[in-house]
Amino acid sequence: MDASRITPNILTFIGFLGVCGAAALVLDRRWVLAALVFVTFGLVDSLDGTLARYQGTESEFGAFWDSTLDRLAEAVIIGAIGVVMARDGREWIVAAAFAALAGSFLVSYTRARAEGLGVEGTSGGLMGRPERLVLLGAGLFLGGVGDVLPVIMIILAAVSLMTAGQRVWTVWSATRP
Repeated sequence: MDASRITPNILTFIGFLGVCGAAALVLDRRWVLAALVFVTFGLVDSLDGTLARYQGTESEFGAFWDSTLDRLAEAVIIGAIGVVMARDGREWIVAAAFAALAGSFLVSYTRARAEGLGVEGTSGGLMGRPERLVLLGAGLFLGGVGDVLPVIMIILAAVSLMTAGQRVWTVWSATRP
């Protein structure tokens, strides 16, 4: 395929498919390879905005598509981790994976909703998307080492939920009478 024909939306989709591939590797417990694929395609996905600016093709749909597939990619990879933990009978880690996923979605949702309300200052916090991706990548890389991945899932859940709570507090503070 001619590189000039790759659009930012296609690049977004390629990044998503790569994360799906990483999730398949997680299900097969191929931790290091899953981490490498996850990080590689996470980087590919991070280039879509740059490509859009370079090509002059930035669009509202492109931003929406990117955000939507980012959430779906997080669900796929965290879901795969949860499935592996369920196979091992580690229900408390499955619960941590659900909490991590909920926290991840809430971090993104609270920012988007706050921006929709015109409230500024909700993009911060300890666990934005880049931090979640780094933590997940490290967890996958060390997935076969003792309880490293379960501990990372607990950290991801706790800090993501704290970040969402921080953003709720920011909106509450900015909108109270």
